[in-house]
Amino acid sequence: MSTNPEHTNAQWFKSSYSAANTQCVEAAFAADRRLVRDSKLGDESPVLAFDPSQWRAFTARLRSGDLG
Repeated sequence: MSTNPEHTNAQWFKSSYSAANTQCVEAAFAADRRLVRDSKLGDESPVLAFDPSQWRAFTARLRSGDLG
């Protein structure tokens, strides 16, 4: 569980690319970070935090299929 206030106070939303009831992720934009977590675990989920340049690189690789 994340105790970071940036994570717990973030406005999480479900990814539009998440499948129904499986492989779901939530994302949030907080201050200078982009956050991602497993929606099935909610507040108990580990959180990946990216700065804006890392987020752009990560999402570009997702779109290209490089991450499988």
